Amino acid sequence: MEVTSQLPTLHHQQVKNETIDTESIDQEIGEKEAHLSPTMDNITMHHDQLHADQKSSTNNRYMPLLFINYLLLFVGSLSSSLLSKYYFNHKGSSKWVSTWVQSVGLNNLSFSWGNAYLPVSTSALLLSSQLAFNLLLSVIIVKQKITFSNVNCVILLTLSSILIGLDSSHEKPNDLTKKKYFIGFFCTIGAGLLFALNMPLLERVYKKVYCYEMVMEMQFIIEISATALATIGMLCDNGFSDLKEESQRVFDMGPTVYYVTIIANVVTWQFCFMGTAGMVFLTSSLTGGVCMTALLSMNVLGGVVVFRDAFSGIKAVATVLCIWGFCSYVYGIYTKMVEQKSEMRKKNESSTEMIHIVNGVVKN
Repeated sequence: MEVTSQLPTLHHQQVKNETIDTESIDQEIGEKEAHLSPTMDNITMHHDQLHADQKSSTNNRYMPLLFINYLLLFVGSLSSSLLSKYYFNHKGSSKWVSTWVQSVGLNNLSFSWGNAYLPVSTSALLLSSQLAFNLLLSVIIVKQKITFSNVNCVILLTLSSILIGLDSSHEKPNDLTKKKYFIGFFCTIGAGLLFALNMPLLERVYKKVYCYEMVMEMQFIIEISATALATIGMLCDNGFSDLKEESQRVFDMGPTVYYVTIIANVVTWQFCFMGTAGMVFLTSSLTGGVCMTALLSMNVLGGVVVFRDAFSGIKAVATVLCIWGFCSYVYGIYTKMVEQKSEMRKKNESSTEMIHIVNGVVKN
């Protein structure tokens, strides 16, 4: 009787223990799910952010945008160079017109004053230093890694620019005084430094931007502000009166061709700056500077084709150095992209394994 009376108690205790064990298991699984859930959310968020970021080489829009922006830079740089040469060849000489056409404020104001007071050779030699400044400031401001390909490219492109400058050493203004020379010298050096500083600063800003449309909006605001600044300068210095007088009395192709040249130059310079901004956004400030410097030789070739400029042996060597340096840099970018894709593939594989592990734990 005593044994029989204890059986219900033992059965009740056993059921209670089983219930406690079941609750403990459920609680443990719940804790694992809660612990692993943020991991799954982070994986999904990282995946979505990666494909939403238009700077990522895995984004479907990356390569078309890169091609379009380099095309804008190429067409803009070459066309604006030829149109500017056409303007000066037909007796155009206003530095305010050059600044207003380019519409980037203080930087191109310095560049225009430098061009007005220096021989083409000296100006080209001084501006060739901007790429070295660009590399140095990119290392300081945006922590650009120094590699063999980018150092090799900077050296070759700088040598190419120097050779182009030396080939133009016979081009010297007749009224060049010591005062004008020093004004032009410091203005050109200032323009090169401002340009070299502007590129890494833009890259630093663009690192927080993931949308190409926003970059174009920012560039549009910059251009509007710079145009307003240049317009104020022209008003204060009677620049518009000079513009009208130059079109009617100085420019030897007539007012209609004059204004068409000015308007076309405005458009092509905007192509150039939009392309540069896009290249900095999609790649880096150093890549933007390399592309612009590499196009200097292409501009020289454009002058040979369009204006029948002499193509000397020095220009040929400069062109070869330019192509060599640019190809070296592009190859460096290609190898870097291959490494990044390989790392991305490994991350995706590890993320997939993590998801499978999480799903297996949840099912069990």
